[in-house]
Amino acid sequence: MRARAKARRRALEFLFEAEARDVNPLAVAISRRENSDIVLNEYSLTIIEGVMAHLDRIDEVLESYVKDWTIERMPAVDRSALRIGVWELLYNDDVPDAVAVAEAVVNVRELSTDESPEFVNGVLGRIQSVKDTLVD
Repeated sequence: MRARAKARRRALEFLFEAEARDVNPLAVAISRRENSDIVLNEYSLTIIEGVMAHLDRIDEVLESYVKDWTIERMPAVDRSALRIGVWELLYNDDVPDAVAVAEAVVNVRELSTDESPEFVNGVLGRIQSVKDTLVD
């Protein structure tokens, strides 16, 4: 697995865990780095910081482009992967759009439900197609 792919996966894990425990995801990441052998790629922290800084806007965009779902109803892994994907699409010009979408799909394929890859691909694909109108 490439370094950025690992960093995305780790960020997804921290976002997921933080939401489940109702704590700050950066605190989870830093605690893990200090109390275990986990190697924490700086890009993981960049993702977490970016998602948290833009969380309200990211969730607003997601609410607008998911069909027949609310953010609260979707599986937590999907929600975290979508948040990372939207952050990369809208706020990180260093990541090609296709990579942001593909990596989110790979993560949910490995960590979530059988329906999740198609769902995440569809949502991020819709957002990607109109992203120029969504950037703040």
